[in-house]
Amino acid sequence: MSELLYGRNPVLEALKSRRSINKLLVVQPEGSLKHIVKLAENAGIPIQNTDRKSLDQLTRNARHQGVVAYVAAKDYVTVEDLLKEAERKNEQPLLVALDHLEDPHNLGAILRVVDAAGAHGVIITKARSVSLSATVAKTSAGAIESVAVARVPNLTQTLVQLKEAGLWIVGLDGEADELIYAADWKLPTVLVVGAEGKGLSRLVKDTCDFKVRIPMAGQINSLNASVATSVALYEAVRQRRERS
Repeated sequence: MSELLYGRNPVLEALKSRRSINKLLVVQPEGSLKHIVKLAENAGIPIQNTDRKSLDQLTRNARHQGVVAYVAAKDYVTVEDLLKEAERKNEQPLLVALDHLEDPHNLGAILRVVDAAGAHGVIITKARSVSLSATVAKTSAGAIESVAVARVPNLTQTLVQLKEAGLWIVGLDGEADELIYAADWKLPTVLVVGAEGKGLSRLVKDTCDFKVRIPMAGQINSLNASVATSVALYEAVRQRRERS
């Protein structure tokens, strides 16, 4: 589960040891707090300014010294680690990238389906995105322990790097011309899923090699992110099993 870490020395040591921190809450930086904030900035950790009263309430009046860190429920890995996992299994990479997904319940459900489908990991963004929180851990029903998650500062740049490494970028887009069945999922693939109610951002959409949609026959014109991910991943599973 996620952990609240507070006090200048504990937070400083966590930063020095490169523990996975989702977010830092700080009052007006002064003294050693400036050094803590600088380290967090260099590590790309989101920083939120707040006041002492809010931190008092959050820590139940513990001696927080003006700083609280939300430590991730599980350590993040690198994108290279995700590719190594596919290599270890002697399989073509199949990754899921989430374009600023914000709902922790959706992320938890996505981790479950990634585990069930045998995909090789998930990529999320550092800013304006859900992180590996206690809610995600609970919703994943244990999948958080078996699914590797990489957190990157810029999803578009990461997708470009993966394209250069030989992966095909397939975006789920409700306005796409092609259905999910038209994609060749047996290739090394990154499935990109957009945010709730927003879909894929423009830069991410432009980076995709293919854009596909899920056929919708009813009155509802979209599925939530976790359900859409499930449908697309299991089309990948079907194709890979049939053509292996």
